[in-house]
Amino acid sequence: MQQNEKTVRQKVAVVIGAGDSTGGAIAKRFAREGYTVVPTRRTQESLTPLVEEIEQSGGKALGLGCDARDEESMWALFSRIEAEVGDIEVVVFNIGANVRFAITETTARVYRKVWEMAAFAGFLTGREAARVMLPRARGTIIFTGATASLRGGTGFAAFSGAKFALRALAQSMARELGPQGIHVAHAVIDGAIDTAFIRENFPDRYALKEQGGILNPNHIAEQYWQLHMQPRDSWTHELDLRPWLENF
Repeated sequence: MQQNEKTVRQKVAVVIGAGDSTGGAIAKRFAREGYTVVPTRRTQESLTPLVEEIEQSGGKALGLGCDARDEESMWALFSRIEAEVGDIEVVVFNIGANVRFAITETTARVYRKVWEMAAFAGFLTGREAARVMLPRARGTIIFTGATASLRGGTGFAAFSGAKFALRALAQSMARELGPQGIHVAHAVIDGAIDTAFIRENFPDRYALKEQGGILNPNHIAEQYWQLHMQPRDSWTHELDLRPWLENF
């Protein structure tokens, strides 16, 4: 390599909480655009099918196990990616933690765990993403929200509390980081998503799939890609996605 030749680093998209539905679809969408995708879940083994599918389609992926609630693990994750993989251009926080309990049946352990998964882990993700993006003055950070981000329903005290907190985090980060070139967005996913859980537990709702009555993970992923591609003078902060039959 000649001295004046610059090394071209890989563009990386990190998906924290790359499950079998939305998170996996997001990872595959960015991989199709040439990004090296780093999907994470609690265990690396659970990511094997997703990584294999991406690679078989000609994409690049490195699945990593990580507990997003652990500060040292998250610091090590982002440091490793920057050192060994490439420049982190996109970070998607996609951990769900949806539970439903009557308020008198919501234990302190449940409330704390849901908050750790859906809110505290989001904070750690956002902070570490900001740390690597700020020196380059560019990047996209997307937080996946839910119906519970906007209104608390019966039995969703823990989930709503955590999702409200995540939305506030996204708003605060957007105001701080936007002027510095980083696009922070919050996506409200309001409705049932095409997953095995919905198919097995809510067959009546799943039956509406052919009518566009439940969210297609690939269509959600497409909107995340479009968020990343928006010009700075037309950034969306909050994106609301719902099937046509869902009430506001």
